[in-house]
Amino acid sequence: MLRASFWLTALIFMPAGLFLYFLPPSVAALVGVSPLWLARFSGGLLLAWGAYQLAASFAPDAVKVGGLVGGNLLSVAALLPPTLREGSLLTPSLRSVLLGLCAVLAALAVAATLTAPPRMGQGGRA
Repeated sequence: MLRASFWLTALIFMPAGLFLYFLPPSVAALVGVSPLWLARFSGGLLLAWGAYQLAASFAPDAVKVGGLVGGNLLSVAALLPPTLREGSLLTPSLRSVLLGLCAVLAALAVAATLTAPPRMGQGGRA
């Protein structure tokens, strides 16, 4: 379950990062993204975060789980308030997608927390 949390998080962030990084100027103008370098920088960060989550899934420990949980909850905290506040300006399908994304990221954070490996105490014993 823990590996699935890492992989699904990577599956969310890597395509989103690639989309933002290679965002065509016509789509950026349609969505209202300006300046374009900001979308590309954000896409690079999301892509790097997704790649890190994928790599961290091969040897999860308490620190990597903490990063996964923190990153997912920060993403939810960044997406949820504007989606709820400006929801009437969004199309119903986009609002549903954003709310669903927030729910999935929060569920993955909870699943990772519940299945996290125990921290090693002094002397190497859990």
